[in-house]
Amino acid sequence: MEDAPKKFFRLKPGGEVRLRFAGVIQCDEVVKTAAGEIAELRCTFDPDHARKVKGTIHWVSAPRAVTAEVRLYDHLFRVENPDDAPAGGTFLDNINPRSLEVISDAKLEPSLATAAPGDRFQFERVGYFYVDPTGSQPGKPVFNRTATLRDSWSKDSSRD
Repeated sequence: MEDAPKKFFRLKPGGEVRLRFAGVIQCDEVVKTAAGEIAELRCTFDPDHARKVKGTIHWVSAPRAVTAEVRLYDHLFRVENPDDAPAGGTFLDNINPRSLEVISDAKLEPSLATAAPGDRFQFERVGYFYVDPTGSQPGKPVFNRTATLRDSWSKDSSRD
């Protein structure tokens, strides 16, 4: 996060995080395109595994990753009781338009290349996934999220 609040322990300019199984990096510079989009992060690497930092991030090497479709299912309805519709409306007015997000080119761990339909996995810090038995094809797996993990930061940041 480029303009992070005080208790944000993930990667931010001037901040340090541990790269899981690698070492510690500090974000020294954010390089942007002419359009203002982030193009790269320039960081300093410290291989000292004993040094304490508050945040740890997990990463996947894009050149070695498996590209797959990932379906992120969320609540079908925006309210607890779908029948609590506006006057003159129906339960359909309470459908969550974001109940399904499809990531068609997700980068996943290389070990998932051999995932078979029906296999189940936990994607760290994301949730539990099931290899879709009808949507998957050899070399093109489709992962459906079956349950999310609790993420207090997302919950707090959505209150803005």
